[in-house]
Amino acid sequence: MNFVELNWIFLGLALAAVAASLLARRVPRGAAAAAGLTIAALWVLTAVFDNVMIASGLFDYGGHALAGLRIGLAPVEDFAYPLGAALLLPAVWLLLTGGPRRRRSDNAGRGGDSR
Repeated sequence: MNFVELNWIFLGLALAAVAASLLARRVPRGAAAAAGLTIAALWVLTAVFDNVMIASGLFDYGGHALAGLRIGLAPVEDFAYPLGAALLLPAVWLLLTGGPRRRRSDNAGRGGDSR
């Protein structure tokens, strides 16, 4: 099994969790924007720190299991893990907790009419 095949499994699980949370209608407003920002931030961090770790000799990848595309020294396959995590973890959280908490009323607790 190569890294691309492993990524398909990981991303498939993440997409299944996202689909389940969408079907359960538990995705709050603004979730897509938050996921996009999270993915962008994780990709930047992955690009920086993977390149630093590979350049310093902390680890290396066997070339036989890679697609061959790289961003600096980091193989492109490494960027699927932050994508999967940014999709999977919030989706599982929404499924397990029942979604975001809703307030009873915007006026409740402020002396306003809470009907």
